[in-house]
Amino acid sequence: MALSEHQVIESLRPVTDPELHVSIVELDMIRGVEIRRGRVTVTVALTVAGCPLRAEITRRVTEAVTPLPGVREVTVELTVMTPQELDSVRSRMMARNGSHSRAPEAWASNGGAARPAQPLGHESGRPNPFGSQSRTRVLGISSGKGGVGKSSVTVNLAVSLARAGHDVAILDADVYGFSIPGMLGIDTEPTVQDKKMIPPEAFGVRCMSMGFFVDDDQPVIWRGPMLHKALEQFLVDVDWGDPEFLLVDMPPGTGDVALSMAQYLPTSEVYVVTTPQPAARRVAQRSAYMAKKINLPLRGVIENMSWLTGPDGGRQTLFGAGGGTELADELGLPLLGQVPLDPALRTGGDEGRPLSATDPDSEAAQVFAAIAGAVVARGPARIFRPELTIR
Repeated sequence: MALSEHQVIESLRPVTDPELHVSIVELDMIRGVEIRRGRVTVTVALTVAGCPLRAEITRRVTEAVTPLPGVREVTVELTVMTPQELDSVRSRMMARNGSHSRAPEAWASNGGAARPAQPLGHESGRPNPFGSQSRTRVLGISSGKGGVGKSSVTVNLAVSLARAGHDVAILDADVYGFSIPGMLGIDTEPTVQDKKMIPPEAFGVRCMSMGFFVDDDQPVIWRGPMLHKALEQFLVDVDWGDPEFLLVDMPPGTGDVALSMAQYLPTSEVYVVTTPQPAARRVAQRSAYMAKKINLPLRGVIENMSWLTGPDGGRQTLFGAGGGTELADELGLPLLGQVPLDPALRTGGDEGRPLSATDPDSEAAQVFAAIAGAVVARGPARIFRPELTIR
């Protein structure tokens, strides 16, 4: 008899949230069950991004599902609840424990799955400049894997937007593999004014990065909660001004930073960078599906390293062809541009002189300018309407 979704759900009923001590099924934390040839994928919605007990939740779910007949492998995918869903869980806990229960205190308890132990910056009086009412377009540049030139795309796209007259900033969210300051040629540290950090600027682009606070050869060895807190400080403790665009250079993978973006940057829109190579396309696809699961709108695909143009004008497709087009078609998104391989693009990144600034007439720089124009033309994914605010 084939394993059914109902059997998986029933096996998860005894699994409780480590902090609230209530079944994750009762809390409506199970968002999906997929069964393919004995491989079971369970999607669990955490109550807060960067939950410090997510590893424990993953372990409990895995141990509950593994003994079922026919199960060969268990994968747990984590997403995060929307504010409305979290309010529903709070109400459910109140109803379960009675109107005079102490349940609300659980949401702030130390290490809890429902909420971080320390209040978020904007909850303790420091406003989040990129909250739901912000008019800044937050562009998350994602790839799912390293080595596809995502940071190079981020820098040159930002410079192209700045050259077009827009107010632009970059948040280097790749805390472990920071590279944006070097690619922009910034060698000065942020200054402090009125207890706020002022981000350095180059080529019309402001930038904040972990690279300003550690040496190039110094590894950042952090667990998720520390990463989550660092990203919060980069947002609320920095005087960003009022940029039209904030580009977020996201790290490879589909973990903590993406979840934090969903919480701190609710108006984010995601652009996926890939190469023509099938392996890169498949990994980038996972990054795209992650964005969908945490309600971040996907806006377009950018293919990097598309071809090498020879002296005679001929094109050599060193990494294959068609990966960007295939990914865009699979996701139902536009392919915004194909960036050619250009040695000057790599040299510019190494020397801190982005090609889009130093040689705007080059083939690659013109592609970045066209991508910037397409991003502007598409408009924001979500529009804040103050007259519709519920009071």
